[in-house]
Amino acid sequence: MGKDTKGFFRRKWFLRIISLILALFLFMYVNGSKSGFLRQNTRNNNQSSALMSNKSVTLRMPLDVTIDNNKYIVSGYPQYVKVKVTGPSALVTTTSNTQNFKVYADLSDLTPGKHRVKLKTSGLNSELTSKIEPQYINVNIQPRKTITMKVTIRLSTRDLDNGYKLGRPHSDIQTVQVTGSRDEVNKVNRIIAFVAIPHDAKDNIARQVTLQAIDRNGQTLNVVISPTTTNVSIPISAGSQSSSSSDSSSSSSEESEETKSSSRTSSRNDSSDSSSETSQSSSSISNEDSSSNSRNQ
Repeated sequence: MGKDTKGFFRRKWFLRIISLILALFLFMYVNGSKSGFLRQNTRNNNQSSALMSNKSVTLRMPLDVTIDNNKYIVSGYPQYVKVKVTGPSALVTTTSNTQNFKVYADLSDLTPGKHRVKLKTSGLNSELTSKIEPQYINVNIQPRKTITMKVTIRLSTRDLDNGYKLGRPHSDIQTVQVTGSRDEVNKVNRIIAFVAIPHDAKDNIARQVTLQAIDRNGQTLNVVISPTTTNVSIPISAGSQSSSSSDSSSSSSEESEETKSSSRTSSRNDSSDSSSETSQSSSSISNEDSSSNSRNQ
């Protein structure tokens, strides 16, 4: 039996089969490893490409103005500007999400007046580039001024329907601080609290009103009012109809008295005229009698 076994393993076809199986296993192993390596390499290349590729994004950023706000007021500049940021994709995405940089105009060395200023950025990563739109802005620098003014209440109407009438309005704030550029503050004529009154109002009115600074022509001015609002109360009461009736009765009574007095005066005048006529008639008769007696004698 040992000889038969040795003969079996010596047969050529058996060795060929074993060799083929081993070759297949080796081929599959090598191809699998190579495919995994290629996939990993492709993934790494894609990640590297994503990190190294450039990207652009346009952001809407607030504009900061560098100046001593206790001394000056700046006007004429936009509140927001557009910034186009370009650079590595990962950095651009992070910057777009965080917006951890600022756009500013440095006015610290400028004097009062009108100026054209170039905008700048700060806090932006050095690998990123930016383009600001607009690149330049026009500003007007004016000395800061603050004054104190009285509050004036203005009503939309003073006439109500159904005989109701408005009382004297009251504001819980009498004076306010007005701050702005010197030129603008000098134009302020009044600080008004405007209250719209319905024509059919019957109950007392209480409103919180936003204060406005106006010039001599009634135009609203660009200044800061502190405080910005006031509470206005206006009493409303019904018209005194009894008083009107009393006045009417009194007037009628006076007219009646005048009529009676006039009648009495007229009557007295008539009586006087009648007495005068009677006296004249008696005198005439007496004269005639006297003349007749004289002729008879």
